[in-house]
Amino acid sequence: MAGRRWGVITLGLIAANVAMFLVTAVSAGLAGRSPLDNYASPVFDALSQWPYGVLLLGEWWRVLTAAFLHIGPVHLAMNMLALLLFGSELERRLGPWRYLTLYLLSALGGAVAIQLLGDPRVPVAGASAAIYGLLGALGVLMLARREDLRGLLTLLLINVFVSFLPGISLLGHLGGLVAGALTAGILVLTRRRGPVEIAGLAAFGLVLFVVALTVPTLVVLGL
Repeated sequence: MAGRRWGVITLGLIAANVAMFLVTAVSAGLAGRSPLDNYASPVFDALSQWPYGVLLLGEWWRVLTAAFLHIGPVHLAMNMLALLLFGSELERRLGPWRYLTLYLLSALGGAVAIQLLGDPRVPVAGASAAIYGLLGALGVLMLARREDLRGLLTLLLINVFVSFLPGISLLGHLGGLVAGALTAGILVLTRRRGPVEIAGLAAFGLVLFVVALTVPTLVVLGL
């Protein structure tokens, strides 16, 4: 019943994020830290998006695994609530596999923005980029169907304002927002043309992944 109401993929993503929080909490405890300080664990350290690690050490997995990590239970709870609300709506509109593709490309878009423009010394983690991508995609889909965007735009403005607070990755949020909107644009433009849709999404994902791994951050270029 829960899967029908909220969506199997949405619940699966929430389960994956909660599971990774528990793994990092246990890892922190085994390392002699409080489990609530999960960000101080060896597992978190190995999987968070650390631009220097991606750029100089070839640790490519960080651009994806960071989207399943959270800094403390409050961070996790806020993101999972947003994912439940907006993810379930988009899963109903798009279907499970298009929705999952949207989520992953949005997360990757946030990672690209951090790699290009972020401080390469600072690790970043969280599902926020993917969730902002869901908001961007929802906006595009509502625009395509000529639905009222005022409520969504107000929510986006509030969230972008919040993104300027200390400790929050504005770059990741904006990168995810743009990637989500572009992904939804591909879905709208290629509607009812399955092979073209798959090719467009695959090409966009490949571009994001290659840029994230091969283009040095502007900070590094300035050294």
